[in-house]
Amino acid sequence: MKPATEKTAANRPRGQEAYTRLRVDFWNAAAGFKGRFGGIRHAYHRRLAEVYSFLVPPGMRVLELGCASGDLLAALRPAHGVGVDFSPAMLAEAREKYPNLDFIQADVHDLDLDETFDYIICADLVNDLWDVLRVFETIARHSHPGTRVILNTYSRLWEAPRAIAERMGIAPRLPVQNWLTIEDLDNLLTLADFESIRSWREILCPARIPALASFANRYLVKLWPFRSFALTNFAIARPSPQRRGGPEPTVTVVVAARNEEGNIPAIFERIPEIGGGTELLFVEGNSTDDTYGAIEREISRHPSIRASLMKQPGRGKGDAVRTGFEHASGDVLMILDADLTVPPEDLPRFYEAWRSGRAEFVNGVRLVYPMEDRAMRFFNFLGNKFFSVAFSWLLSQTIKDTLCGTKVLSKRDYEVIAANRAYFGDFDPFGDFDLIFGAARFNMKIVDLPVRYRERTWGETNIRRWSHGWLLLRMMVTAMRRIKFV
Repeated sequence: MKPATEKTAANRPRGQEAYTRLRVDFWNAAAGFKGRFGGIRHAYHRRLAEVYSFLVPPGMRVLELGCASGDLLAALRPAHGVGVDFSPAMLAEAREKYPNLDFIQADVHDLDLDETFDYIICADLVNDLWDVLRVFETIARHSHPGTRVILNTYSRLWEAPRAIAERMGIAPRLPVQNWLTIEDLDNLLTLADFESIRSWREILCPARIPALASFANRYLVKLWPFRSFALTNFAIARPSPQRRGGPEPTVTVVVAARNEEGNIPAIFERIPEIGGGTELLFVEGNSTDDTYGAIEREISRHPSIRASLMKQPGRGKGDAVRTGFEHASGDVLMILDADLTVPPEDLPRFYEAWRSGRAEFVNGVRLVYPMEDRAMRFFNFLGNKFFSVAFSWLLSQTIKDTLCGTKVLSKRDYEVIAANRAYFGDFDPFGDFDLIFGAARFNMKIVDLPVRYRERTWGETNIRRWSHGWLLLRMMVTAMRRIKFV
């Protein structure tokens, strides 16, 4: 690890040296000081730690800029954690409390650590910076293609109330702040070659008020009109997408097949070769017809196709997909419904959307183009429309079709989702929401890809509109509790 680069005062813009010195003195004086505002500060920072801990999985490589006494960085339980701050007093406190973490004294405007991180976080930092764009450019130097940048900053709505509170002695007096809007942050991130994934508001009640604070900060702040009065804005971004380099990745197409005997020959005839090679992995779901035998016969008839067959150990498409993904050998994982209502010929387009870097999770959408006459029943169509709106709101990313079976992501990203599946529990019989919820929780870029939805040519759907509609409502409640209102 290289030390941070220290620029001389002569090389810095006029006024920056005095601006920085004022803040170093302020935060040195604040180190270890509780004062009469200590309770509010503690409650506010505890809530920040809860939000960041939800967004950053444990065991990551994490860099925190403006780490202060290191409490937030430690709360994230990183495998490798580095905190940077310009206050020697704050860092002395951090090193004493958290000897397992690395702390560096430096101005974040001039940082060069010669390494990259999975997550880079900036908690209430950008409101204190001389040059926000320059720091975002510094962050870019410490990012790899999969890095997530997470930051929060005070809402501009609170600029005037904060000034009044300081004059009245209700709040501690801070140095002059940058009061940036979400639009300001998005613009600066774009200039630094980042792509915003999502933004939202947090913390309605920063004081420690039993029951009320928790209710306001978990629920009310996510709802109109209360969210307009939130104290802080959050944003998540990633480096601007670039086409993934290197050799073409291999692809595993998982086909969950239950009572699909008549569709099996067409799958073998129509499946294209994708990327660096395609593995076709069938998970047969204890059919009442001869689906298993049909797959065996087609495998023997098509020796040029790399295909394998497994008997599903449990029940439901979700179990079948998880079984297939667990045994897949490809770098990229795809789902193809055995009913062929989404044409196999579309799979290369899904691969290209992922390969281009524009998407990390590619979600098929059946609700854009006109469908064939009997492809989807009327009440199923209405239900899909409703749940697309509901889940887009819940996940803060556009999900136009939650139940299209065709989805694509890398095996590496799937393993992150699978390793943290206990957070949601075994709740999804379809397999779609397990993946969507996980991708949203871990801030993956989800992109919808429209397909032309076809009617079945053989067999009957396994979807039961009313009982499965009730299950979807239950999963929506799960998403509200575990993703939206955390």
